[in-house]
Amino acid sequence: MPTPYGSRGGMAFSAAELHVLRRSLAHALQSSSAPLAAEEVQDCLRLAQSVDEAVREAGRLRAFLLDDLARYRGALPGSLSGYLELLREALAAGYEPTPDDLAALRALRANPAAAALLERARAVAERSVRRRLTANPAPRPRRLSLAGGREEPPRPAPAPKERPRPERPVPTPGEVFPPRRKPTPPPPSGLAVV
Repeated sequence: MPTPYGSRGGMAFSAAELHVLRRSLAHALQSSSAPLAAEEVQDCLRLAQSVDEAVREAGRLRAFLLDDLARYRGALPGSLSGYLELLREALAAGYEPTPDDLAALRALRANPAAAALLERARAVAERSVRRRLTANPAPRPRRLSLAGGREEPPRPAPAPKERPRPERPVPTPGEVFPPRRKPTPPPPSGLAVV
């Protein structure tokens, strides 16, 4: 159900409501039982464009808020109050906390507000993981070591690769670092060197 959103008096729709609205618009435009007047068709097309623009704008706003949240998380602990407020709003809007969010909240759990938000974020993260696991169960590997299972033949060990021989020999340390020359003894004192 649409709800008032912000001071602009706009309406917020859920994803399911937008899907229903788009289907209704498509049905109204393609319905052959009662042809629509040209003005009504234009109204439907304008509404469809407005809905699409609202969806794009919501995506841009979400990306901005997530970047803002990451910026605040990077400035912790100095941005504690701002980070907690942004994360609280994001969780209320359906944001699924990342491992970075959970780690930041764990580090801040000495603060009572951060500790309470950590519990809430953990619950949301667990629900998210469970939902994903039930929606996409990973195929389980077949256990071949059980009784009655098929044994695979042992794989031969890979042959060691031969190192290519260099075209010229590797220089010796004596060639790379020439021997030091012995220093010449200083001239006897009192005599001038010419």
